[in-house]
Amino acid sequence: MWTSSQRSASRPYRLSLSWSRLQPAGQGALNPEAVAFYRGLLLALRERGVRPFVTLYHWDLPQPLEDAGGWPSRATAGRFADYADLAVTALGDLAEDWITLNEPWCSAFLGYGEGRHAPGRTDDADAVAAAHHLNLAHGLAVARMRARRRGLRIGVSHLITDIVPASGSLADQDAADRLDANNNLMFLDPVLRGRYPDSVYALYAQHGLRELVHDTDEATIATPIDFLGVNHYQQVVVSHDDSEPRLHARFVPAEPTATSFRWSVKPESLRNVLVRVHREFPPLPLYVTENGASYDDYVDHAGRVLDSERVAYLRGYFQAAAAAIREGVDLQGYFVWSLMDNFEWAEGYSKRFGLIYVDYHTLRRIPKASAFWYRDLIAQHARTVG
Repeated sequence: MWTSSQRSASRPYRLSLSWSRLQPAGQGALNPEAVAFYRGLLLALRERGVRPFVTLYHWDLPQPLEDAGGWPSRATAGRFADYADLAVTALGDLAEDWITLNEPWCSAFLGYGEGRHAPGRTDDADAVAAAHHLNLAHGLAVARMRARRRGLRIGVSHLITDIVPASGSLADQDAADRLDANNNLMFLDPVLRGRYPDSVYALYAQHGLRELVHDTDEATIATPIDFLGVNHYQQVVVSHDDSEPRLHARFVPAEPTATSFRWSVKPESLRNVLVRVHREFPPLPLYVTENGASYDDYVDHAGRVLDSERVAYLRGYFQAAAAAIREGVDLQGYFVWSLMDNFEWAEGYSKRFGLIYVDYHTLRRIPKASAFWYRDLIAQHARTVG
């Protein structure tokens, strides 16, 4: 869904490359079979008038790099920059829009702190080191990509949560601020403002964040980008809780929690995060690179998937995005998560986000009611701006 008539004829599609497929050893030349696969994919998209947005990293670190320390190791940031350079050398003639990292908060804190995602480690110091080195990897990669190929549009996609204190108490507000520093500011500030905020340094002083940050790191992380990707799923309500060891904060999804993930359905929360980024950070075009909802979809007796809940969800969130545009947000595009049902990490195949239903036994694909609704919305919008 495009806001610019200049781009109304293009059909954007976001995809991710597999680092472990392109470079299984995490260093050295790219796998030629993987390069051929992705070139074929990108050529097929071009032939159909589809504009690809290519994400370099969506959480699949080559195993040899994990064995050598993973993201808590500073060397991994350099390996990622090498990979980014090779990827745009091999594929940059077929795609102009590139995203370095998808949701580094998840890679760092779910992978190394909470252990819910690969590699399943549970060490807060490792999570903080991973977060910094992911930020550093982004900045190093942007510089290498720009040096390698002119004309690329480069951004990064961050998971931005709308955080609300449970009450007006100072304790709950402080808890919300700590969660905001961890989830949002640790990634937004160094990229967009050129330094970690004092709140982040204070939060992770005991984990050595200042010692991790070398003299030129923050300037490297802030290497200019062309757009920011906003991934948004929920609003959370936060209260102070001393029993929570790391942040002393307990959070729950805001009501109502209607998705199968038990995430909140609060369309205004998307408007909130878009307007916040617009008002509090230097001006930059924004894309909603992920937004969507999981429901317990099923095929009915007539062979249909009537996901009316998802249609209502998308309608509400599109209206919220439109409200943000009216408030001055330079929102250039929106990508639904996701096109098809797929593997949802720790939840496996149990959560369905797709506009297209996938029968995992036969691999049959069935467009859901939301797919037809979205198709019609796009067609209507194209007529309006065309």
